[in-house]
Amino acid sequence: MQVLNVKSGCTRCGGSMLTDGSTGERFCQKCGNVIVENIEDSRPERRFISDDSSDNSRTGTPNSLAIHDRGLATTIGSTSKDATGKSLSSVMQQDMRRLRIWDNRSQSEKTGRNLRAAFMELGKLKDKLTLSDAVIEKAAFIYRKAVGKGLVRGRSIPHVLAASAYAACRDAGTPRTLSDFSDALNIKKKAVSCSYRMLLKELDMKMPVMDSLNCISKIASKLNLDEKVKRHAHEILSDANDKELTAGKGPMGLAAAALYMACVKYDLKISQREISVASGVTEVTIRNRSRALRESI
Repeated sequence: MQVLNVKSGCTRCGGSMLTDGSTGERFCQKCGNVIVENIEDSRPERRFISDDSSDNSRTGTPNSLAIHDRGLATTIGSTSKDATGKSLSSVMQQDMRRLRIWDNRSQSEKTGRNLRAAFMELGKLKDKLTLSDAVIEKAAFIYRKAVGKGLVRGRSIPHVLAASAYAACRDAGTPRTLSDFSDALNIKKKAVSCSYRMLLKELDMKMPVMDSLNCISKIASKLNLDEKVKRHAHEILSDANDKELTAGKGPMGLAAAALYMACVKYDLKISQREISVASGVTEVTIRNRSRALRESI
């Protein structure tokens, strides 16, 4: 008998209580009165493994929309041994080899190949643009909806995937531009823009307007600007938002103009050309936006 714990307080004689881990019974040590016949085992679940690995957990990879089979597919192992560790016969090995071939063919339908290729590109986008897991899941959800409605048919997979990821960033408030996705996947910005408008129309999505305040940190991090410069640019845009001066204007251009004005105030030698390259907007836009902000604030 394995005693797991000792507790006092028998309802019959007041003796101490014992818990048997093998039978799950809780009984009195003095009179043998059984209080609970089957207690719940609170110990962590373990599984027996045949190899020398120290990982005894029973959980696998979590379900994810960014995996072509959502992490639910099973595969036939390539070992030539059975569950008891004995080697399989030559006939059984041939049968298992044939089963593996048919198992791989059954998982290679057209939709599965499309999702597998698309989500490989999505993984590259996650690494290149440092996107969060929530954005990646949202992008995979949008792309799956596009595949379900047949919107990817006749279109390039990277174009629709980049548009889905851009829509996910817009929905999550992550400051990423169309140029970021086109450069990351080496495709044209115009093609990504067309696919994005197509998704908005066909999937009836309503995207929030990108906040220009979130774009300040992105530009400032590329230029290694001080925190005081970012705070002053944030104050400039906050005042402009209060006076409703930012309506109808590009958020990235406003953020670039505010940062340029902050650099001028603190005598930092940052040119409009450097801010233009970091933000992805033209120097003319930066000059026009900074002039309008300077005259109105």
